[in-house]
Amino acid sequence: MNDSFGPPDLPPQRQPQMPQFPELPKLPFSPKLLLFVPLVLVLLIGVWSSFYTVEAEEVGVVTRFGKFQSTHDPGLRFKLPFGIDRVQKVAVERQQKQEFGFGTQGASNPSQFRKSAPEQQAEKQMVTGDLNAALIEWVVQYRIQNPTEYLFNVRNPDETLRDASESIMREAVGDRTVDEVLTVGRQAIEAEVLLKLQELVNRYEMGLRINQVQLKNVDPPRDVQSSFNEVNNAQQQREELINKANGEYNREVPKARGEADRSISDAEGYAIQRVNEAEGDAARFNALYAEFTKAPTITRQRLYLETMAKVVPALGNKIILDEDAKQLLPLLNLDRTPTPR
Repeated sequence: MNDSFGPPDLPPQRQPQMPQFPELPKLPFSPKLLLFVPLVLVLLIGVWSSFYTVEAEEVGVVTRFGKFQSTHDPGLRFKLPFGIDRVQKVAVERQQKQEFGFGTQGASNPSQFRKSAPEQQAEKQMVTGDLNAALIEWVVQYRIQNPTEYLFNVRNPDETLRDASESIMREAVGDRTVDEVLTVGRQAIEAEVLLKLQELVNRYEMGLRINQVQLKNVDPPRDVQSSFNEVNNAQQQREELINKANGEYNREVPKARGEADRSISDAEGYAIQRVNEAEGDAARFNALYAEFTKAPTITRQRLYLETMAKVVPALGNKIILDEDAKQLLPLLNLDRTPTPR
């Protein structure tokens, strides 16, 4: 027991003891291991970079140190590793398109449309041949026909195609009036742009095939669009009235011509009939005259009898009396109706 007035004695604190783990066996170290690991990695990278796959709609174009080497069809293919051979896959079976003046979101083609609205607005603003403004949106559909020409003959072929399409479209619109561009000239513009664009692509040897050029929205500037709509409605009404009048004309004129032709045919037939009858009467008269000259008395008697045979039946029932008869009653039977002859 401690007689002093200090604090009581405390038991000594125990130091925490670390858990004891079994010692790991020491692996033998070899300098050759440092060389073996990089060789394995290089070998794996070489094997991994030696094979590539070409999809069904693509063609693989192989270049060796930047120079064209060959093209390969779809399937699993082999090439030299470590960047010696490089492969560019070109979708030759895919229908691609470029939009001008507008853009469809979610497009797979990076050059399908301009990303900014000011650029799209500038694309579709055009001037016609009569110095009027028009807003034209169109689409160009194309395919890659020759992948080597597409990759190596022209730098940025898609952008070059966009510039060529816009230039040719402005030329075609500039050769026409605003009424022709906005109404009846759409098909002619599409055909002209398609032909000229394909000729220019062939001249540049871009390896592209232009399939279709299609005009979408063709409108006047927004400031005059309401006035243009009124003019367009008036033109449509005029065309409707013209078509209606042409329909009436086509219905009535052929009908009148048919009636006129029928009347002419009837008159010609009647004239031929009268001429034939007159010629027949003349021939019969000549024949009778020839007989009359041969036997006048007999001919005169025969003509008289034939004439009376035609005239008497038309007179109805008649009673003929002999001029020498003295009285009428003995000869007339009033109780019986005379038998017609």
